[in-house]
Amino acid sequence: MDTKVIDSWHKNAAPWVTAVRDNEIESRTLVTNQAIVDAVRSLAPTTGLDIGCGEGWLVRALPGIAMTGVDVVPELVDAARQAGGGDFHVMSYEDIAEGRLALEVDVAVCNFSLIGEDAVAGLFRAAPSYLRPGGALVVQTMHPLTACGDAPYQDGWREGSWAGFNAGFTDPPPWYFRTLGSWIKLYAGHGFRLLEMREPLHPQTGKPASLILVGQLT
Repeated sequence: MDTKVIDSWHKNAAPWVTAVRDNEIESRTLVTNQAIVDAVRSLAPTTGLDIGCGEGWLVRALPGIAMTGVDVVPELVDAARQAGGGDFHVMSYEDIAEGRLALEVDVAVCNFSLIGEDAVAGLFRAAPSYLRPGGALVVQTMHPLTACGDAPYQDGWREGSWAGFNAGFTDPPPWYFRTLGSWIKLYAGHGFRLLEMREPLHPQTGKPASLILVGQLT
């Protein structure tokens, strides 16, 4: 299933760049973009790694921090390099899990980029290879309580959807649903102390637009 996620993003790289740069995704422009910037800034890092950086918007939104972005989709990395603002590389989560990223930073951030299963666990296991001692891993993801829908509240793969996106998107990627408890266990089981959980609220609905977790490597 993790492979299907990657296959979908290869197909949808171009419409994704357009959607992000034309501010087509309301929740991002209203809430979640600023929320992740604020969470990273609160840690006062000097160096950072954006895992699953896409077309690089977050790297560009963090001037003053020496940022590196990595993504498995070459077309997205090319778009990020053209826009500048940081150092960008094509690299899979499996490559990072195997220690092939020769980098040690103050903070690593995964902004809506952890939608798989085994690949995500691999990134957490490899954290000591890319985070300095005491470094932080910041994850923004869909809030489990609002993303669960009518399905049972338990871990498992779900069908993807491009509902609300432009017509250029095809073949939505599946995604692995995790409960709040599972996210906490993911941190605790890989040597992290959970420092903070944020629940940014959508200004119109008053419901959580996302979940942000901040963990420190012990």
